[in-house]
Amino acid sequence: MVGTAARSCRATRTGLLLALSATLMLAACGHKNPYYDPAKPHHTPEGFRNNYLDRKPDGLLKWQWQRITQGLPKPPANNYAFPIVRPDVAALHANKTDTTATWIGHATVLLQVQGTNVLTDPIWSKRASPLSFMGPKRHVPPPMDMNELPHIDVVLISHNHYDHLDRATVEQLNKQDGGPPLFLVPLGIKPWLNDLGITNVKELDWWESASQGSLNFHLVPVQHWSARSLTDRQETLWGGWTMHTNKDTATPFSVFFAGDTGFSKDFEDIATRFGSFDLALIPIGAYAPRWFMQTQHVDPTDAVKIHQTIKSAYSIGVHWGTFEMADESLDEPPLALAEARKKAGVADQAFVALKHGETVRFDKNGAVIP
Repeated sequence: MVGTAARSCRATRTGLLLALSATLMLAACGHKNPYYDPAKPHHTPEGFRNNYLDRKPDGLLKWQWQRITQGLPKPPANNYAFPIVRPDVAALHANKTDTTATWIGHATVLLQVQGTNVLTDPIWSKRASPLSFMGPKRHVPPPMDMNELPHIDVVLISHNHYDHLDRATVEQLNKQDGGPPLFLVPLGIKPWLNDLGITNVKELDWWESASQGSLNFHLVPVQHWSARSLTDRQETLWGGWTMHTNKDTATPFSVFFAGDTGFSKDFEDIATRFGSFDLALIPIGAYAPRWFMQTQHVDPTDAVKIHQTIKSAYSIGVHWGTFEMADESLDEPPLALAEARKKAGVADQAFVALKHGETVRFDKNGAVIP
């Protein structure tokens, strides 16, 4: 019976791959980019492209076939029993002055800076998928419910992949008590949000800025891509985010959020523009196999290189331990991060992998409070 079920599962997945292949071959290519600006090299008549990668990611079908035939990813050694820290909800609500960062899971981080609450790529759903019964499953529940969040002032969206732009989550945030947050998004995502009734949105091109309260945000280039279906690849922009307090503040603080990215010269460009950061949120997961993922997802070795390139004083590893998005086991990234830190001569306390729900606090000089 087990063998029959396994064969049936493989047959189903093989059929899905064949259907995917056929759809890709039949996909229309007549999209016109309404944001097209011939003066900007990353704009194309059909959409957008990376600064330092002159091709789109390919090999999806080969990768999926390898996953099926090799039974990847393997379950983590802890059998998905990741430690979860219950955030101090009352303290998060009461906080109006302290600088904090709380890892919710995957690429979702709650940042509190000078009384402003910011969420990065929020997802509370059980699957990172357009389907409720299929797609990457959440293996670690959120450490706090959405209705326990303090009032969110700003939501940063890096790109439109399902594990970074979750419809149910943004719809609920838009209905929060006290009014909707400001959604800051790359070009092309605003119309999609508007169709959901989410109108407090500002969309930016690379290097453009927006502000909220005492915080200034820039959308910056990183090496990735976008799509929510088989026919809209790279029709909307992607990027990372920087966040800086006003220059005249008594307690300056700066953050870099990478979103999803491969390693590229973009990080040298970011460092040239901004100098350094007090805090960086850098992905460390969804990196295997390297032949497929290298151009679009960094591994821990590349993540440490980003940490060093942008001169981050303190970095938190994100994009791991929640959804199985690639072939490495879900508990592998922190182990690989420790090895990468050691090889690069980076102190253990300078680039960390937090427990789900763990909060880090910073003093008035931007240093981590032990």
